[in-house]
Amino acid sequence: MKNYLFEIKEGLLISLKAIRANKVRSVLTTLGIIIGVWAVVTMSTAIKGIDISFQEGVSSLGSDNLYIDKWSWFNNDIPWWELRNRKNLTMEEFRKYKEAAKLPLAVAPTMGTRQTIKYEENSVDFLIILGTNADYIKTTNLDFSDGRFFNELESAGSRNVIVLGSEIAKKLFPRGDAVDNYIKIKGRKLKVVGVLKEQGSWVMGDFNPDNQAFIPIGFLFKYFTRENWGTITINVRAPNSQSIEAVKEEAIGIMRRVRGLKYDEINDFSVNQQEGLLGEIDKSVGVIQVAGFFITGLSLFVGAIGIMNIMFVSVKERTKEIGIRKAIGAKKRTILGQFISESAIICLLGGFIGLLFAMLTALIINQFLPTVIQADSVILAIVISLLTGVFSGLAPAYTAAKMDPVDALRYE
Repeated sequence: MKNYLFEIKEGLLISLKAIRANKVRSVLTTLGIIIGVWAVVTMSTAIKGIDISFQEGVSSLGSDNLYIDKWSWFNNDIPWWELRNRKNLTMEEFRKYKEAAKLPLAVAPTMGTRQTIKYEENSVDFLIILGTNADYIKTTNLDFSDGRFFNELESAGSRNVIVLGSEIAKKLFPRGDAVDNYIKIKGRKLKVVGVLKEQGSWVMGDFNPDNQAFIPIGFLFKYFTRENWGTITINVRAPNSQSIEAVKEEAIGIMRRVRGLKYDEINDFSVNQQEGLLGEIDKSVGVIQVAGFFITGLSLFVGAIGIMNIMFVSVKERTKEIGIRKAIGAKKRTILGQFISESAIICLLGGFIGLLFAMLTALIINQFLPTVIQADSVILAIVISLLTGVFSGLAPAYTAAKMDPVDALRYE
């Protein structure tokens, strides 16, 4: 056992000495590994960050929600022109549904418009403003950094009140004094009664509550659009995730009655779930991961070929050294271990450099997009580097180990 440990120690020392003697060549040899490890770690951190951000964004809206809509969000079996020709959902249908539904925890209508919102010299163009009622906040998990949501009295009376998403509040009120001030939309003054707490889900873009504003739906119909100019969406909150299917079945039955559909007619509305949204993002993430792993695999393969080539050159350059070592009693396994360890050390060096670059890249990306550096990504990068080094060094090491000492000593 002692002899075996001594052989390993000697092999590692000789390998390190050989690497130090050819510093530039060793670093250049590791470029493929550096790029491969950098790619896999950067990709995994970015994808995980995007996934977490999206999950947080969805959960802020409520994971137990259903959305009764004219449009089907994810059902590609329905032609787009059939969806377009469906009747719009109306406030009257919302009221009938709300009266008949027994299972939901909360129900709220929403209808959107895009407007420019102003406060003194600051403005936000093409902002999504959602018209809804006081129950909307009960259909979400949204919280407030300041103020509140508009109440039942303000909603029923179509009062000129507004709730701002965190990003909109920052743009209009950089000093953070939004609540109780008045903003203007198309010359109409609206009092800011609340500012939402930051959700931070950039993945959802304009549909992130951070980038939206909320007003009573009656005020929306009165000044910015007309009820019959578009379709509303009915937000439905189930009491819990176990009851969501029952709430969905009840919603389908009620809406069929409300819309006067016969038993043999297909639904002219859709009941959308956030599971479909999560499924779509999972598909997209999967495609990105496959593409990323392909690029990573290609980089590592090119790097492995380069390391194998350099190791063959190294074996050739040190033929006489190998002959001397074998002549004085070095075993095949000792020579084999020496060159495999040399290849593995070079790859590990490249892995650590790639890991360092990936972490620096993640810090830069994090200024614009969320990233999460995971321990398993770091471990994976190190293991991949080590395995690449071992497999790259096998053929050159075997060539060195099987050399005849007499022939090796004669080599010039």
